[in-house]
Amino acid sequence: MKKLDMLYEGKAKKVYKTDQSDRYIIEYKDDATAFNGLKKGTIADKGIVNNTMSAYLFEALEAEGIPTHFVSRLDDRNMLVKSVEIVPIEVLVRNVAAGSLSKRLGLAEGTRLPMTVLEFCYKNDELGDPIINEYHIEAMKMATPQEVERIKEMALMINDILAERFAQAGIRLVDFKLEFGRCDGQIVLADEISPDTCRLWDIQTDEKLDKDRFRRDLGKVEESYHQVLERIMGGR
Repeated sequence: MKKLDMLYEGKAKKVYKTDQSDRYIIEYKDDATAFNGLKKGTIADKGIVNNTMSAYLFEALEAEGIPTHFVSRLDDRNMLVKSVEIVPIEVLVRNVAAGSLSKRLGLAEGTRLPMTVLEFCYKNDELGDPIINEYHIEAMKMATPQEVERIKEMALMINDILAERFAQAGIRLVDFKLEFGRCDGQIVLADEISPDTCRLWDIQTDEKLDKDRFRRDLGKVEESYHQVLERIMGGR
């Protein structure tokens, strides 16, 4: 598969065209941002960790019947994916109160939620990815009601699968962000699953093992990313 012109560069990844019109190559970067780009930095080998972990978890989800954009991991930093039309919605899946949810609702960080909470954000950096609801989504024609129902169904299924996998590695899946796309007439999971997009705490100590270490200047950022990868893959 030949990497051609760069199609898009985001905060954490570059997307390239290939010699097949229905396939793209995603290159994972070491660049790190927080607070809608206000804080910037570099996390050594982050791209390698996120590419490897995303590929592993995409394969695990596919095995459980979740359709994704994943095709194959090409090397340490590059992944081959299907061409998808991204739905401009970020889905936040929350099991434990943390981050913006704690601030908005006055819930102490670490409060266990009695049910999984789904939130939607409009994927728009210029607007700061504002929170929206299903009425906004339908009014702005971001997705049909049927697509939203499918996205919700998939998000909850993904949460169940990932929460169990992380728990087996001694990690609590606090919350995470998902993005979806349209491919061959169906909704598929896209983007990535990594310490960049998930809040992950050690089950025994509640030690943060994710991007919050960068956001909050907690130190040991690289070590935590590598620890998550090693624990979730079980030495593979």
